[in-house]
Amino acid sequence: MSRMKRVAGPDPRAGFKAGGRDCGTSVPQGLLKAARKSGQLNLSGRNLSEVPQCVWRINVDIPEEANQNLSFGATERWWEQTDLTKLIISNNKLQSLTDDLRLLPALTVLDIHDNQLTSLPSAIRELANLQKLNISHNKLKILPEEITNLRNLKCLYLQHNELTCISEGFEQLSNLEDLDLSNNRLTTVPASFSSLSSLVRLNLSSNQLKSLPAEINRMKRLKHLDCNSNLLETVPPELAGMESLELLYLWRNKLRFLPEFPSCSLLKELHVGENQIEMLEAEHLKHLKSILVLDLRDNKLKSVPDEIILLHSLERLDLSNNDISSLPYSLGNLHLKFLALEGNPLRTIRREIINKGTQEVLKYLRSKIKDDGPSQRDSATETAMTLPSESRVNIHAIVTLKMLDYSDKQATLIPDEVFDAVKSNIITSVNFSKNQICEIPKRMVELKEMVSDVNLSFNKLSSISLELCMLQKLTFLDLRFKMLPEVLYRIFTLETILISNNQVGSVDPQKMKMMENLTTLDLQNNDLLQIPPELGNCVNLRTLLLDGNPFRVPRAAILMKGTAAILEYLRDRIPT
Repeated sequence: MSRMKRVAGPDPRAGFKAGGRDCGTSVPQGLLKAARKSGQLNLSGRNLSEVPQCVWRINVDIPEEANQNLSFGATERWWEQTDLTKLIISNNKLQSLTDDLRLLPALTVLDIHDNQLTSLPSAIRELANLQKLNISHNKLKILPEEITNLRNLKCLYLQHNELTCISEGFEQLSNLEDLDLSNNRLTTVPASFSSLSSLVRLNLSSNQLKSLPAEINRMKRLKHLDCNSNLLETVPPELAGMESLELLYLWRNKLRFLPEFPSCSLLKELHVGENQIEMLEAEHLKHLKSILVLDLRDNKLKSVPDEIILLHSLERLDLSNNDISSLPYSLGNLHLKFLALEGNPLRTIRREIINKGTQEVLKYLRSKIKDDGPSQRDSATETAMTLPSESRVNIHAIVTLKMLDYSDKQATLIPDEVFDAVKSNIITSVNFSKNQICEIPKRMVELKEMVSDVNLSFNKLSSISLELCMLQKLTFLDLRFKMLPEVLYRIFTLETILISNNQVGSVDPQKMKMMENLTTLDLQNNDLLQIPPELGNCVNLRTLLLDGNPFRVPRAAILMKGTAAILEYLRDRIPT
């Protein structure tokens, strides 16, 4: 090639269409050149109303630069280019795609979300290597039957379209692992869905489903099933046979009964809030051996059975907005990290105790498990005699509840006698709330190997010292603060951060993503002007509260849909 010369007569490259002639400025030649080397092309957010021919023909035509230079170095050998395997054309104004799509047979990833597509070309059947297809946030009313030819497809995202039914033969996508059909207009799920034997995650939320097929139990690998915001009145009993199921979302439906789960021994989260469930029975609970989160808010429950104590692994229990008048005292023996009781006509627990939070409620319930018998009174009397400072230090809480409680004293410092009173006792909780302290007590480090819950709310903290990082088992931290302290990002064991009603103006999503144990983040009533889309990557969050901030997006309608919807919304808007 280096010896080729320009000669008169026919162009030896005739028959090839020169790439780039129809690209204009929408697709820079440098981007195409890089794509030929990497096999990846990202054209997201370029205001495209159609896909330029040079994109479809990137592996077919001679590059534009070849027309000006017939001598190529080793790094410019366009004929040795890499086939395009990843094409991202999301966040544009595309209304259709042409059959030229077949010119990219090597594609494994095609991302066309957030456009205005009403249909897909039949040529999509020829993308036999496709593994991930994202068509979410478009205007599709039907799916072409040709999509069932994509036998290597593993991830298919169809959320936020206008689909009313599922294509015949859909079950042929036997390698599909992740399927999102949320926010469409589906009224039924075909029984043939059960043949999607590789499916691990299925999202059917925000449709118009009145029932689920009994055959759904054949999905033996399914771990995540989301049926939030539908019209379900019952759940097929066969659902109990889904042995791999870990997360089940049935929030905002019309359920009157809680399903039983005799085989779902791996179920970790059950969300059935905003239904019409009237009764919670022992049969519903006895098989939930691995349950971590049980969400029953906004139902019509009148009581909680004593068998709730069978849920040894339970960490989060939401009973808010029901008709519960009393709670079983045995609930106090559970190791709950979050208990919501607001909106119930409770008569046995004073409102002031409920307002103090989960640990105070559990402490109260535990204190009621036994009638204050002689042995307890004698023990308390003996303690008071040997420790005169009990008037200031709650020794009963230290010995019985493993809690160091010095709250609501309006103290500017935590006295040494408070820490001295611990002696050889094991302490798992610290409550120094409602005081006037300006810094973390240095002697907190003495509890570094045992304390897991720390409540420092309603104080005058202006900074947080690094000593807090030394609390090796810290999982719960309640603060009232003007900004999210940098040190919090370094406490990777944290599971709960409550920092509402402050003046927090920003959060660092990259650092927060590193906090893999964080499941609850309460940022309500702060000064957040924007929510970074990257926060959507914090997929371990189960509760994200953002109400009462001055940001404009996500809109209130998104916030009302709950944490999963917020995170999905944010992820869809991450620049790619």
